[in-house]
Amino acid sequence: MAAKIGTEASSSRSSRDNRGESVVADVGRRRSSCGYCRSSGRTSVAHGLWAHSITADDYQDLLDRGWRRSGVFLYKPEMERTCCPSYTIRLKACDFIPSKEQTRVTKKMQRFLEGVFDDKKSKPLAGEPSNSSSAVKEITRLSDERSKEEDLHILSQQLDNVVHTWATISEIPPGVQLPKASIKRITHNKRKLISGSEGLLYTCSISFQIAANIKRSVERNESRTMRPSTDSVELTSEISPNVIAEKLAGLLNQHAGFAGLVISPLNGHLNFYCDPKLLPSGKKAEVPVGADGSKHNHMVNNSKHPHKKRRRLEIHLKRSSFDPEEYDLYRRYQIRVHNDAPDQVSESSYRRFLVDTPIVFVPPRGDGTVPSCGFGSFHQQYVIDGKLVAVGVVDILPRCLSSKYLFWDPDLASLSLGKYTALQEIGWVKENQAHCSSLQYYYLGYYIHSCSKMRYKAAYRPSELLCPKRYQWVNFDIARPLLDKKPYVVLSDFATLQSGESSRRVSSETGLEPQLQDSDQEDLVESPTDEDLVMMEPGSEGSEDDSDPEMDHVLSNEETVDGDVNSILIGLKNIRMRFKDIQHAFGSGERRYLELQLLSYKKAVGPVLSERMVYSLG
Repeated sequence: MAAKIGTEASSSRSSRDNRGESVVADVGRRRSSCGYCRSSGRTSVAHGLWAHSITADDYQDLLDRGWRRSGVFLYKPEMERTCCPSYTIRLKACDFIPSKEQTRVTKKMQRFLEGVFDDKKSKPLAGEPSNSSSAVKEITRLSDERSKEEDLHILSQQLDNVVHTWATISEIPPGVQLPKASIKRITHNKRKLISGSEGLLYTCSISFQIAANIKRSVERNESRTMRPSTDSVELTSEISPNVIAEKLAGLLNQHAGFAGLVISPLNGHLNFYCDPKLLPSGKKAEVPVGADGSKHNHMVNNSKHPHKKRRRLEIHLKRSSFDPEEYDLYRRYQIRVHNDAPDQVSESSYRRFLVDTPIVFVPPRGDGTVPSCGFGSFHQQYVIDGKLVAVGVVDILPRCLSSKYLFWDPDLASLSLGKYTALQEIGWVKENQAHCSSLQYYYLGYYIHSCSKMRYKAAYRPSELLCPKRYQWVNFDIARPLLDKKPYVVLSDFATLQSGESSRRVSSETGLEPQLQDSDQEDLVESPTDEDLVMMEPGSEGSEDDSDPEMDHVLSNEETVDGDVNSILIGLKNIRMRFKDIQHAFGSGERRYLELQLLSYKKAVGPVLSERMVYSLG
């Protein structure tokens, strides 16, 4: 069955002028393996349409009746038959209340952009624009917790050099093994427990190890000669940890490698402070003097540790088209996050899934009916310092931004880019209501209560689920206890009863807007995938319904169809086919009754269709 829907000028629908036409072909019921429950059989059941073209208005209407697209293939789960019932979920952007977890995601990204977020999992951003390789190394240091260990390693090496210098000038016995220095960082909690520890950054106990090694060396020499040496006795009195620490501190404060730090001995320990004014009472240390004669009172800040550099985040919205850089990122994401085999992530499959679109582009008009970017399919790029790190594939329609798919840089997994980009898309809807007053909602695709990986979508509150039978929007807080009991529920049957509302207004333009109730925010854990799994590849499975040439429907270009035209046409076809299948089993009286029922259905849906639409029921 094919249907052609014209959307030219109409006095009753002037806002849809010149937005193109919709041409779709019905492919009937389709069965496939399920990407959600991973069942072994073909348990996922949906009705499919090939869309040669579809207007933004018509696709919006289909979304509000449970449809969704994968490339140019439109599908709607048959909720009573499919293994994992999928409910369209949306939220009104202006009512959005971020949870604590979502707020933390935003702050974490802000810290990352400011260069103060240390992340053990995130790798450096390769290819960032810089004037030298040292700038790239600095960005790596700021984005990796291991850089702190590198700082300590450098300081420990410099301390080793000072220890060997002290050993040379102190005339310690030959053959004494000098230990390797190990500088420890003082944590905030430990600092609270130490009196006078303000400004204390590091500490080292190497003086105790040196004293112990010297004492053992002296004892070995005495055991060989069988008598104590006067020099040994004098040396032993000079090798206490306190004495060694004081001598090492004097040398360290003169060492250029420790510029910006003040080293003070305390009970045999070497303590490293960042500010001489905060040294414990009774302890004085000379502030190191740099080569230029200036005094330093900050942490290590030599050529290996430049000042922190801010990162720059740019968000670009571009019309859907093939971009090699995007495909490379998508390929890495699918292989590393979804464990896809490399030969399965082809350019052609990427184009079919995320680039090809049937939605007719509508340019901006400047009259408040279309946003500045227009209506259509877009790729929202997230670029940090010139490097593409995430891409959100979205459809922008008259009443919503519909999120289709997201892929991101696996090296930045700990930044929770799935949550961050969702928050950005919600913010985009809020901002663009000024350019298009009807654009109010954020659609997150399908919510599947029976699949734990898909429940994260309900964390964006307050959200609504679409009733699969009456196409009314029902508050998620009402739907959740019902879905806990069984996967398929006619949600609108319970909405009025549980909400206490006497009536609900349903509009074809805005849908149901139930009164939202305050409730505790529930922070759901986001799955590694922040998007719907692909339920089926167009063309991969056959149709159960053979095409009927008598059921082709044609609508002239001059006419307009309101509502879910495709669902109505499919309903007419199914009724006609069921009538053909069973009419031979009834007598003439029963057949007449069925014919009357069919005629009443035609009359009921007739006002929705254009008067000049041609359809055949035999």
